[in-house]
Amino acid sequence: MPTVNDDLPSGLDAEEFSARVFGTAEPPSGGGLELAPFRGVRFAPEVVGDLATVTTPPYDLIDAAEVRRLLASGGYNIVRLILPPTPEQARDTLHEWLAQGALTTDPEPSLYVYEVADARKVVQRGLIGALALRAEADRVVLPHENVYPGPVRNRLALMTAVQADLEPIFLVYEGDGDTADIVDETADGTPLLSVRTDDGLEHRLWRVTEPHLHARIAADLRPRQALIADGHHRYAAYRTLQARHHAAGDGPGPWDHGLALLVDSTRYPPYLGAIHRVLPNLPPHVAVDRAARFFQVTPLRPDLDEAVARLADAPRPAYLLGGGDRPHLLTAPDPRRLSEAMSCGHSPRWRSLDTAVLDRLLIEEAWHVPEDERSVEVVHHDPAAALDRARRTGGTAVILNPLKVEDVLAVAGEGERVPRKSTSFGPKPRTGLVLRLLH
Repeated sequence: MPTVNDDLPSGLDAEEFSARVFGTAEPPSGGGLELAPFRGVRFAPEVVGDLATVTTPPYDLIDAAEVRRLLASGGYNIVRLILPPTPEQARDTLHEWLAQGALTTDPEPSLYVYEVADARKVVQRGLIGALALRAEADRVVLPHENVYPGPVRNRLALMTAVQADLEPIFLVYEGDGDTADIVDETADGTPLLSVRTDDGLEHRLWRVTEPHLHARIAADLRPRQALIADGHHRYAAYRTLQARHHAAGDGPGPWDHGLALLVDSTRYPPYLGAIHRVLPNLPPHVAVDRAARFFQVTPLRPDLDEAVARLADAPRPAYLLGGGDRPHLLTAPDPRRLSEAMSCGHSPRWRSLDTAVLDRLLIEEAWHVPEDERSVEVVHHDPAAALDRARRTGGTAVILNPLKVEDVLAVAGEGERVPRKSTSFGPKPRTGLVLRLLH
């Protein structure tokens, strides 16, 4: 683990850095999966007004223009805490809002049932609490992606300044047990709050305050594993802050837990979206010509919906290349070239992931494109947006099928990481519904 004087070492690649902050070198602690009650901090609607206008998506899903607009508008929007000009300004704003009564602290330790529903059904329901932080060696809290120093430093500086967890990370586990029953039974009651956002989703929150229910939940969760679906950089910041306190001799404390939403994927399967790529410096005709040496290439009609449907039906690995006059479907990679490109120290399941084959066989071997954020851009979910971006830059869009949840769970369970920007789990919890103070 990092020490007080060596929190976030420089000069490490993402894999080495991730191993350092997640604590793979630590011996197992013997602790199980734990979600502890805490005294939540929540906006007071009578002071701040409509909760839909002061809460937001997670910090990394808000574009720069929207951040500038929200900061300039003043008021109580949570973006003033999660994306402030400086961490110190966030600290001062948090103290001001607490003093004004815009934020209030619940009177007793609670777990919080959180639900997201659209007009037709409940799409997610889970439990927000204080997640006990575990070293990766414990095989309790499983990361599935590597992290990078910049975002971890950013979140750590903010968390240190405000002494609070401002938004929950998102984890999934396979349960269908007592915890899931308690969550569903609680959601039959009257919620603490209900917020309808511009996307048509309704977010609702309930409190679980009874100690006997806390005890049942603890017993049910203890033997289970949870996968970090979203929030790897924040979890790494949690772990680094914990290490600081332990190295300073502070002993057990609130830094041993981090705010988290835990969802039973058996009851409420998460949505797992694809993250598409745009290679702005690779002309479409060049991409197609070079890919043809490695894959079977099929030109398709310039109908995006039809092309995406063809991709979904194709045997994996398969990809759509776009940006030119028509999309091209890549299927049936050459077995010899595939074997050579994927001959690495990873499991067979990892080597079969579409994103792993894309990185090694196409981006590296066929196209000789460096794997960096300038040469390979990412576009969440929307194939049309990826194509538009490719056409604006004269580059190539690569449209992917989403990975399967069971593959991500299996890879993480073996202690591996899926390739960078492989997954986008959802729906992600709304930021600002409940916060956790660290003092």
